[in-house]
Amino acid sequence: MAATKNKKISPRKEVILEKAAHLFRKHGFNATSMRDLAENVGVEAASLYNHINSKAELLQEICFKIANSFTAQLEEIIAADMNAIGKIEAVLRFHIRQMIHNYEEVYVSDREWKHLSDPYLSNFKNQRRTHRQRIAAIIEEGIRKEEIKKIDAPTAVLILLHAVSGIESWHRSKEKISGELLEQNMIVILVEGLRNQ
Repeated sequence: MAATKNKKISPRKEVILEKAAHLFRKHGFNATSMRDLAENVGVEAASLYNHINSKAELLQEICFKIANSFTAQLEEIIAADMNAIGKIEAVLRFHIRQMIHNYEEVYVSDREWKHLSDPYLSNFKNQRRTHRQRIAAIIEEGIRKEEIKKIDAPTAVLILLHAVSGIESWHRSKEKISGELLEQNMIVILVEGLRNQ
């Protein structure tokens, strides 16, 4: 199924989405009420409905905004004139930067998507599955060309994406290295672990 397209979003709705992502990340989708959201936006709860139809709509928009951006970036990387290692590094750098600089929306998209309802849930699950399969295909190409060690590609994808997901603990850390140094360390550890010496 094709990626769901986002409509043009008004500046006010952008603020609502930003506050919703913060609350969904902090408290979870189910535990966040429209009243909580209204208080964070600084409006009456009834006023929110001038901009959105429901809390579910906000989750849909957050999840598909992230999913669509990841899909678009992966398509660019796949089409680029790079070897498999270069493509995996580019994929990882994009994922890491999104997790560092767009943390709350990425976190919500990664953890709260299960609260979507169909047809959005099925669409989103399909996008996640396809994204992982396409990264695995890059790894398999690298194995065939002997650029990447002989490993199970789906397992490698799982490990790589879970490592990026672990950046959540970096956000919570009081004493942390810079985002740039974090990215570089992760690339050295993860990419060099794949490279066929």
